[in-house]
Amino acid sequence: MPLHAADLKSRFHALDAFLLAHQDLWRPKPFTHRHLPWEAHHPQLSSWLRQRSLEQAEAAHNHPEQLDAPEPFAQIARQSKALSEVEALPRIDLVNVSSRMSVDVPGRKWQQIEAFASSLSFRNTPTHWLDWCAGKGHLGRRLAHDGQALTCLEYDAKLVDAGERLSQKLGVPALHVHQDVMAAQAATRLQSAHTPVALHACGDLHVRLMQLASDAGCQNIAIAPCCYNRIACDHYQPLSAEGQTSALQLSIDDLGVPLSETVTAGARVRRQRDHSMARRLAFDLLQRQLRGTDEYLPTPSLPIAWLDKPFADYCRDLAALKRLPPPAHQNWDALEAAGWQRLAEVRNLELLRNLFRRPLELWLILDRALYLQQRDYHVRIGTFCESQITPRNLLILAERK
Repeated sequence: MPLHAADLKSRFHALDAFLLAHQDLWRPKPFTHRHLPWEAHHPQLSSWLRQRSLEQAEAAHNHPEQLDAPEPFAQIARQSKALSEVEALPRIDLVNVSSRMSVDVPGRKWQQIEAFASSLSFRNTPTHWLDWCAGKGHLGRRLAHDGQALTCLEYDAKLVDAGERLSQKLGVPALHVHQDVMAAQAATRLQSAHTPVALHACGDLHVRLMQLASDAGCQNIAIAPCCYNRIACDHYQPLSAEGQTSALQLSIDDLGVPLSETVTAGARVRRQRDHSMARRLAFDLLQRQLRGTDEYLPTPSLPIAWLDKPFADYCRDLAALKRLPPPAHQNWDALEAAGWQRLAEVRNLELLRNLFRRPLELWLILDRALYLQQRDYHVRIGTFCESQITPRNLLILAERK
């Protein structure tokens, strides 16, 4: 069964206790620490993970809970799996639409839209869909049929125009509105007759929808959250009474933990990402030496063309960019190799942290669900698709009591 009203609070408290008890394992980032505080307490697990290859880390990335690693890994994996258990929402049969509907939509995105749409079972059939942060309105068009009205709100004027043209071309009556949903005026766009839907609206954007939709008394709400770290504050601001009384304080870095699972990157993108990270980790060793300080130094996002530079030039240019002393003669080959070695260690050490991805995401989802429950909604939580289609596959369905 998906999670219902009675389960929400008890699961939230269990997750809260689990995350608080083990925060020394999931808060420190292997990328920024040469030695993690927990390694001194679990030396066998530390050396086991550090001896593994980059390929082995990649193979375990999506399912770290299956790894036969020294304790406390297996025990935490079991707890993580039990606490993260959420079943699929029941499916409804969708009205068939012309294949032209999906022409402008990348394959995986269309699969997400289909899965999301087929999970929207409400007691009362929606009469007016409101596609929040709609882009070109693909989701809204998939939902609106049999005389249902459709309004699409979007911040990017070019996407509004493109969406309007697509709706006309496909014969779907839709109102495409240029709207910054964070602006005060956005509140006037929501009415009680609307059923707002948001598929992967980031951080503050989907939180804003929950606040405005519940203020407006919308009968039905459906939200699949994404990018919990895209918020204006330095720390997470809990929404529910339970979240606000929790001792768990989450930084922007912490909010990025659930987003570290990737299933969509192609081989070329992964190679570029690894190359970039190995170079950053090698430069990290160098900058500690140049500054005489054994501390991580954040570096800016660099154009992909930097990877074409000889490694020595990359380091010299990055040192100049960070206003560090110019590096003296180095064994550049050995330093670059050390970067790749560190990347293998980082990726393997991250496997322990990755056991907390789903528990932390579910804690955040439950904070949202409890908030809506406290605002007079019946709330259900479940998955709307397999994680291969998107790891952000949790859906909150809320119906006005």
